[in-house]
Amino acid sequence: MTRLSPADVACWVVKTARPPSVLAPGWRRGEERTFSRCLRRSYRLELMSPGQPVLLWLSGRDRPGVHAAGVLAGDVGEDERGPLVHVRLTLLAAPVPRADLLADPGARDAEVLRMPAGSNPSYLTPTQYAALLAHLS
Repeated sequence: MTRLSPADVACWVVKTARPPSVLAPGWRRGEERTFSRCLRRSYRLELMSPGQPVLLWLSGRDRPGVHAAGVLAGDVGEDERGPLVHVRLTLLAAPVPRADLLADPGARDAEVLRMPAGSNPSYLTPTQYAALLAHLS
């Protein structure tokens, strides 16, 4: 795999296996929440900086897809579990299902779709991010 450059990354994707209602109890659609997500140690962490766009991806068989959108709310840090980043996310009115992105020629080759068991963080290219944004409007 080729090493990513800043120009390759239009948006970061952090994954969770827990639905938003479990991840942040009481989180309502359209509401913004700030919390941390664990990351896998890699060179990608050096490319992450506050203010960059980020999406929350729900993995698994029950409603997989993009459930929240926002920004990185701080620099990559670390705790006893390893690297982490704070994210400020707004729960979408309706998730963007994995199936819709797989059917979209602009998004279907996204890393999160090709390698669903890949680690945090994943990313979208500018073309993939534009395709995803079209599903949000």
